[in-house]
Amino acid sequence: MPNSLRPSWPLMNNNIIREDLDSVISFLNGDIPILTQAANVAAFEEEWSQWLGVKHSVFVNSGSSANLVTMAIVREMFGPGEIIVPPLTWVSDIAAVLHAGLRPRFVDIDRRTLGMDVKQVLAAITPATKAVFLTHVLGFNAITEELVTGLQKAGVPLVEDCCESHGATAMGKKVGSLGLISNFSFYFAHHMSAIEGGMISTNDPDIYQMARMFRSHGLVREANSGDYRARYRAEFPELNPEFIFAYPAYNVRSTEIQAVIARSQLRRLDSNNTLRRRNFQVFLDKLDPAMYQTDFETTGSSNYAFPLVLRKPDREMCERVMATLCKLGVEFRRGASGGGNQLRQPYLLKALGNTEYAKFSCVEHIHFYGFYIGNYPGLETERIVELCSSLNRLKES
Repeated sequence: MPNSLRPSWPLMNNNIIREDLDSVISFLNGDIPILTQAANVAAFEEEWSQWLGVKHSVFVNSGSSANLVTMAIVREMFGPGEIIVPPLTWVSDIAAVLHAGLRPRFVDIDRRTLGMDVKQVLAAITPATKAVFLTHVLGFNAITEELVTGLQKAGVPLVEDCCESHGATAMGKKVGSLGLISNFSFYFAHHMSAIEGGMISTNDPDIYQMARMFRSHGLVREANSGDYRARYRAEFPELNPEFIFAYPAYNVRSTEIQAVIARSQLRRLDSNNTLRRRNFQVFLDKLDPAMYQTDFETTGSSNYAFPLVLRKPDREMCERVMATLCKLGVEFRRGASGGGNQLRQPYLLKALGNTEYAKFSCVEHIHFYGFYIGNYPGLETERIVELCSSLNRLKES
């Protein structure tokens, strides 16, 4: 549960700064601007692609919309079937699978990365598997060479949810550049913000065109490939070429103001992530490893939050941790990413029954004995040390 309405240590602080607001004011003070998606959206898509190391990106109004469009594209390309997903993720990942008419197949997490257990993922692949939808949780990298090689061998595409992991790396590349498609979020509490906003990134030219069309009602005119538009015009000559709808899609367009803020933020993303990594290491170094999990796999991580996980199941200790965080004004979320085990949520209980959640012991531990708290560039080292000291003293009570 969240604690104080006005915490002194919030989940995120100063994520949109004066420099970003000034860029919006400058934009609005110019010639009367187009406010829906236009030149700044296109510029941000290009800048993001260059930063990430991919060929194409499509800016949408939220990370959840990026999930939604991505799963619709997977269904369109590969047909109905199963998507392997984690039980520790944000609701929109699973909802997007369901909205696309696909079936989620769950595997447990790896406690050191909070992402899906690689061996369980590969063991879960069947002829019905259409994709693996992997979440990089709270800034950790969840990709291994074993996973990439195994999926390539099985002919199963990897879809990356990187909404919580801007700048994390795997195998010498940024996460979000290794799969067939990746999704990012620019919500206020994440590494960078556009107020709201999300991105779909890919190296596949057809997926890129489909994402552009799915973003805006399925309109073929939204494709920026002349060959794409010409093909549809030739196939459907009886239709007005300005109003050919290729897919039963959505309106999830972004705005110029979102893009202006995002472009301003992108310029300092890498330097901010360096500060987050420094903070994260202090946190792990100062926590008592006998009481709390500190052996996370941090190689390539880019954590905008501190996961606080009790080493052993202890309901009484859990209550004392929450009381301490509240007393110190530290905002937190219990259950880590997405509130813990998604299989305990009403929308999945109705679909899958009330026993499935018990099959996943690692995520069950996170559900009851895991939390996260904010990690942002302006967080003072002294506060991290003081918090860890207070948490460590709980064993003396």
